[in-house]
Amino acid sequence: MQIIILGAAAGGGLPQWNCGCGNCAAARAGRIPSLTQSSVAVSADGKAWAVLNASPDIRVQLAATPALHPTGPRDVPLRSVLLTNGDIDHVAGLLTLREAQGYDLYATPAIHAALAANPMMAALRPDLVIRRDIALDASVELAPGLQATLFAVPGKVPLYQEGETVETGLIGETTVGVELRANGRRALYIPGCAAMPDWLRDRIEGADALLFDGTLWQDDEMIRAGLGQKTGLRMGHMAARDTIAVLEGVRLGQRIFVHMNNSNPLTDPASPETAQASAQGWLIARDGMEITP
Repeated sequence: MQIIILGAAAGGGLPQWNCGCGNCAAARAGRIPSLTQSSVAVSADGKAWAVLNASPDIRVQLAATPALHPTGPRDVPLRSVLLTNGDIDHVAGLLTLREAQGYDLYATPAIHAALAANPMMAALRPDLVIRRDIALDASVELAPGLQATLFAVPGKVPLYQEGETVETGLIGETTVGVELRANGRRALYIPGCAAMPDWLRDRIEGADALLFDGTLWQDDEMIRAGLGQKTGLRMGHMAARDTIAVLEGVRLGQRIFVHMNNSNPLTDPASPETAQASAQGWLIARDGMEITP
């Protein structure tokens, strides 16, 4: 199995267009790496690929990834796109992938319903982009030799679907993780997760690679930085430092944080928090990183 991090940042990327925080200023100045928004590519054979989440930055990401370049006038190695939720930073890139190109679009019925409610998504020609529902805990082949199973994780509905009351520990079709299997290897991709119940910890146990929600380092990070009034939990994300603690002792291969907010000190390779995470066996995703579970 081959995994390429197309984009390691959460919504807004790094630097975020309207943010002058220390991390964004450092990224603009070239002192720390810039990061595009959340997406990964996966393959069982290095020839046919699936993309997990269609980032708003996907055009730039595909251009920067030779393995995903066209091999002919309209011949591309992309076989499918899979969505883990309906968040804008995971679905807006579908509008870039509208160029009369065929591929399968996989998501839960709830996520497909959110897309269908947006008339702009009609730009995806139904005769070319085949929208396929995936039931939770059912397996599907995303590309030759690459099996995926979706499973519910604690989360919430997308921001544009929020009402007056928001349930941040919702378990259902709106926020899912992906279990990937190929050539005897198993990897888990969970870019959004609000909590770590025992059953999820048990599912993670023994995986060859875990790519997990690293949105914030600590729950009140954005409040402390003066960047907003929401905690990580309110946004549907558990804090990375809590994830490190709760998964300590769990048998795992590679541990990688993905989907990091611009406020997160893990975006700075030289930060004390990055050193702490690294000492605990965690890798910090960067754009273009290649992972072989």
